[in-house]
Order: sequence, then C-alpha cells, then structure tokens
Amino acid sequence: MEPGLPPASILVELRISNFETCCSTEGKVKITRRKWLRQAVGAVAAVGVTAVLRSEASALPKTGRTVDPHIITGDGSLMTHASSRGLLTGAAVNTQLLHSDETYRRVLGQQYSMVVGENCMKFGPTHPKPERYSFNDADGMMAFAEANGMKVRGHNFVWHEALPDWFAGTVTKENAKQILVDHIMTVGGRYKGRIHSWDVVNEAIWIQDGRPDGLRSSSPWFQMLGPEYIDLAYRTAHEADPKALLTYNDYGIEYDNNEEGKKRAAVLDLLKRMKVAGTPIHALGVQSHLNAASTSTFGRSTTELLDGARQLGLQVFITELDVKDDGLETDDIAKRDEIVAGVYRDFTGSMLEGKDVKALLTWGVSDEHSWLNSPKWRVKHPDRLQRPLPFDAEYTPKPAFFALRDSFGKAKKR
Repeated sequence: MEPGLPPASILVELRISNFETCCSTEGKVKITRRKWLRQAVGAVAAVGVTAVLRSEASALPKTGRTVDPHIITGDGSLMTHASSRGLLTGAAVNTQLLHSDETYRRVLGQQYSMVVGENCMKFGPTHPKPERYSFNDADGMMAFAEANGMKVRGHNFVWHEALPDWFAGTVTKENAKQILVDHIMTVGGRYKGRIHSWDVVNEAIWIQDGRPDGLRSSSPWFQMLGPEYIDLAYRTAHEADPKALLTYNDYGIEYDNNEEGKKRAAVLDLLKRMKVAGTPIHALGVQSHLNAASTSTFGRSTTELLDGARQLGLQVFITELDVKDDGLETDDIAKRDEIVAGVYRDFTGSMLEGKDVKALLTWGVSDEHSWLNSPKWRVKHPDRLQRPLPFDAEYTPKPAFFALRDSFGKAKKR
C-alpha cells in the first residue's frame, strides 16, 4: 500500500473518460500503480462517492509494470465472459490469504462467481477432535462469498487423505459408519441451503489397487466399511442438504492415453452403478490437474467424459484446473507461459464445446500460492517456481488468463 493512500478496497470501479489520457497512441496504458491509484482517489473525491465498490486498480502489478487494467475487470473479467455463456467460474480459496491479503480478496471479487475451499471444509480441518468441530475458516469463506454474491462448492466430505490425527486410533469397523454419518450431518447441516455443490466422495478410484471395479481398496473408509461407504456418504449428504448438487470428484481422467482411459472407464462405471442403485448423485467433477509436458492430447477423452455424464443425466464441473510446467525444459518464462496457455486453450476448448460443463474452477488464483510450488511437485526443476495459474505472483494476468477467457467467449450458451 502506498503511503498516504486509502486501501484500494474503498476505491470505486472507474471507467472515466480522462483515463484515456494515460494511454499511448496504441491505446495501451502507460501508467504506474501509484499514479493510477492517486488519479482514482481524486476521481472518487470529485464525485463524492462513499460506497464500497470494486477497484480496477487492483489489476495493476505491484512492481509498476505497464498494464491496461480495464481490459481484465468488469466486462473484461473471467466472470463476465463466463456468465455470458451461462457458466460459473471460480477458484480454490486459501483462507489465510483471505484474511491477510487485500489484493487477493479484490481479485477474487472481480474475477469469480464461485469459490471452493482448498482445505477449510475437509474432514481434518473441520473435525480436529473426535467430539469437536472447527468452522472458523469455513465460516469466514462463506461470509466472504455471500457478501460478494458468490456461490460456494463444498470440498469434501469423504477422502482417503486430510484426515485428523485422531482418526487412525479411534475409527474402527464398528464405529466408522456412525462417525461418517455424524460428520456429514454436522458439516453439511451447518451450511444447509447455502452450498451450490458438495464433493461428497473424492478420488475413490485407484486402478493400482487391483480391484475389477477399480475402487481404492487402500482407502481407510473402504477398509472400515467396504464399497458401501460411497452410497452411504451420498445418501447422508442428501439428507443433510437436500438442495446441494452432489458431486463425485476425481483426477487423472482427462488425457487420451491408456492409463487414464482405464481410470476414466472405472469412474463412469462407478457413476452408473450409483445411478442404478438410486444413489443421489448429480454431477461429475473433473479435477483437471494437467501437465504442460504431456505428449497426450484431448478429444476422445473429453468426449467419453461428457457423453458418459450426459447419458447418466449428470452435470459436469471442472473443479481444480491448473497446469504444471515442471517438466518443461526451457527456463524462458514467456515460452513456458505460452505452452501452459496452450494447454488451457486446448483442454477448455474441448470441454466447453458442448453444453455439459456448468462450472469451471482453477485450483488457486496466483502462482505464488499454488500447491504445485511445494518442493514435492518441483522434481525436475527444484529451484524453479512453477507457473500453473491465470495470475502470476503479483496478480498480473498471464497468457493462461486470456486463453481461459477466450474459451469462455467461444463456448455455447448454457
């Protein structure tokens, strides 16, 4: 924040004619963030505006690099382009940043119509002790979303990871059913009527476990309750929140290759079994953690996913989109960004060709806080940060932003 200037959150979203005087002959803004903020403050004072509105100044980078802010907010935002086609677009929320980073909050409000918690609604964070729940972070995200007119996805009720420390020593075959039901009824019931969709079961397919049906038998929920835990979770979730769309969410099903083809078939078979059994399920979540270095393509794979979901009467959500670039050999940032953007363009273009996909969310907002920048995911280039998301570390839009926005613009209306 520049000394002597008010927080950007109290600036008005401005489209003033004299802003054109700051442009070059080519119509591109040549202005520093500090100068633009001062002009915006002056304009606010001139018209006597006191309402708290969104600021286009937030789109400017912190380093003072030149950028044209009005082409990426308002009518130029991801949200506006998506909504013009009947699409929801969103991002996974880091609740620590939601509390501490004003620019982060502002970009979320400007660009997205939907949010999902990265961690705040998972089993471990919401249920830290056998008899105690914790909702501070989840409540904070809900409050932010509702204040900004956003929809919320719940993520997730049942997963083989993100379990609390007490789980292994407390949950047994005798009490697992009651613990699962109590957890879903408590968490789902707290947000009843306020959640767009819940990822009820996450990543239940794992071909490597060797079952004919592809189920992840190594999951502690499977080991305690058998395959019936899946139907139990969905029926309980429907009881807890009858209005929420119940989603099955998985990854590694997006590419045209043999490995992902097997998992894709197993996922669709699982969904078919659930529908036949009368289990309440409404959507397929395609995580879409993609790889810029992959030699596989999209086309047959996305057709299989979309056709399979359509035949079962299911909506489709792209739930966790990002593109890792650790496998790219070039260190040239511009080249890496263009390759990543190409993956965004190819995948979203293929998935949005029809009208099946109703929402698209990226797993995070800016590169700096992406999960892919933990050391675990920087294997080939451990000293190089990945650039997997639409915004860089300074919240400046990258080629991926424009590729995503273009895909929205070309999509058919839902």
